[in-house]
Amino acid sequence: MLVETLIVFGLRLMLVALFLFSAFYVLVDFKGMKAHVKSIGVQDGIASAMVGGALLLKLLASLALITGMADRLGAVALAGFCVITALFYKRFWSVGDFAFRADSKAMPVFWDFLKNVSLAAAFVLIALGGDVESLSEGLSAFVENPLSSTHPYEWRER
Repeated sequence: MLVETLIVFGLRLMLVALFLFSAFYVLVDFKGMKAHVKSIGVQDGIASAMVGGALLLKLLASLALITGMADRLGAVALAGFCVITALFYKRFWSVGDFAFRADSKAMPVFWDFLKNVSLAAAFVLIALGGDVESLSEGLSAFVENPLSSTHPYEWRER
């Protein structure tokens, strides 16, 4: 049982590692991240608020997923963050030159877009469950209480 708990903890930690390192990057280079946000046409003050909000979201949602407390909400929040990031920063359709060739300028952006969407799907699976039965139960649990937990570290007999 301890081994399984450590595996689940390790997998959850690996899943949110990207967001934890990204939060660290924001702390180290807030100005650089703000410039990145401004690249989509956002004004200075709004960019600061967006970077601060994203930092808070990354830290709190990652903590929720690692601890298992309110992990459904944390997973949904990170799924939304991934989709929004994909739509605003991974716009492969606007790069031009989209082709399945190594020298295509849009292909690397397309792969990043797919990675974001894939991460979002993984977070939704955590929030709601990985099969048809648990999907229905997970959705009901989330709607009834968004701060509910999936109880990832409890051993349950099925």
